[in-house]
Amino acid sequence: MNHWLILPILLPAVVGAVLVVAVRHDALLARIFALASGVLLLAVGLVLLAMSADGEVRVYALGAWPAPFGIVLALDRLSALMLVLTAVLGLAVLVYAVNGWDERGRHFHALLQFQLMGLNGAFLTGDFFNLFVFFEVLLIASYGLMVHGGGGLRVKAGVQYVVVNLIGSSVFLVAVGLIYSVTGTLNMADLARKVPQVAAADQALLHTGAVLLLLVFALKAALVPLHFWLPGTYANAPGPVAALFAIMTKVGAYSILRLYILAFGAEAGGAAWLAAPWLLPAGLLTLVLGMLGVLGARSLGQMASFAVIASMGMLLATVALFTAQATAAALYYLLHSTLAAAALFLIADLVAERRGVHHDRFDLAPRLAQGGLIAGLFFVAAIGITGMPPLSGFIGKLLILDGARASAQAGWFWSLILGTSLIAIVGFSRAGSLLFWKCSALEAPAPAYRAAPVLPFVAVGGLLAGLVALTVFAGPLHRWLELTAVQLYAPAGYIEAVLGAAGGTH
Repeated sequence: MNHWLILPILLPAVVGAVLVVAVRHDALLARIFALASGVLLLAVGLVLLAMSADGEVRVYALGAWPAPFGIVLALDRLSALMLVLTAVLGLAVLVYAVNGWDERGRHFHALLQFQLMGLNGAFLTGDFFNLFVFFEVLLIASYGLMVHGGGGLRVKAGVQYVVVNLIGSSVFLVAVGLIYSVTGTLNMADLARKVPQVAAADQALLHTGAVLLLLVFALKAALVPLHFWLPGTYANAPGPVAALFAIMTKVGAYSILRLYILAFGAEAGGAAWLAAPWLLPAGLLTLVLGMLGVLGARSLGQMASFAVIASMGMLLATVALFTAQATAAALYYLLHSTLAAAALFLIADLVAERRGVHHDRFDLAPRLAQGGLIAGLFFVAAIGITGMPPLSGFIGKLLILDGARASAQAGWFWSLILGTSLIAIVGFSRAGSLLFWKCSALEAPAPAYRAAPVLPFVAVGGLLAGLVALTVFAGPLHRWLELTAVQLYAPAGYIEAVLGAAGGTH
């Protein structure tokens, strides 16, 4: 077996345990361990990404138990891509936090490691129940991160977050139970083989389980009408934590891509493309409501939260077309929107730190320290999120529009994407004016603020540099993503690789 596949889970699990047991009272040592783990995790992700480039699906059978009886990890182009994105985001958040922000609460670095472990496990697992387990690992860690630093609003939002996700977890178990009752398997590859064989009398149970599972993933992805929890949660979360949460919604999107192409795709008989009729209208409505939220937001953190909702709507509406071309465009936009949203959450934290009682609300306040630099960072992030040229948001929207051109819903796609882009431009222009321009007319001094640390600006700059890189290398990256989409829509290779592990060849 290829033991590289277990490292993205094992590394943060071990480092997180060491941080809790051995170095929890030494802030400097905790930061060294956390940063070293972040760098190593990125290196491992890049190695796995290079491995996946040959198109082979690699499988790791935990405990050497053969599939479908044992739990397996599976690496293909899509899972490797998500591992690298997670590592980049985790490292940026660590760089932002190590200048003292991490000392505002207990066990920040350990919780962050366990959340990275849960995210990586969710992207690698080839087993339904194991997906549920990793969901719970990352959610438990996120509960602790959500209330880092305390505060009434934060605790209230954290309780709502816990309750909503506990309901989602309960529905997840019911859905998996229904699917298992008619297929007798929890292995995703084995499920893909057995779904077409389900008897007609059991089709209703199969469809019910699949739709309930879609609801769970839609809840994770914050699709309308299951988006209500996200604005309050993300807007009240600590800035670096909200930045890391930018990839949490992508776990739902990844799960939809993985399951509803692999097991409920073209070869699923009566259950073929079961998600499409539900996903497409929900995605387009989410896009519209998210952008209206951007226009009506009262703070920068709230605006970033609604931007995440809108981006998920655009992403999943594109996925719902279930073509290789549209999926490649969606994956490019997934990379862009994750980096852009994370950068905006960090910028919101920079603003809140410098405006005293005004926090990041859109009201008039004295000029903030380092206002010119932060305004420049905000301007770049706003260009990216609104999809204006020349950054990757513009390219991503062009790819989506092109991918939707041949579909029956092309008119809706073009109208809504272009219309909501205009709404986003108006919303972000208003925010920039209130935060960075109108305040310059006030004569009152800025709130007292200690010397600005450098690393937070390095973290934000690094994420924005990622948008520039996505733009500069858009051509080769899109070709790589097209191969990723083609691999997704040819699930026979994935199925054969996973179930072939029974013969010990992997």
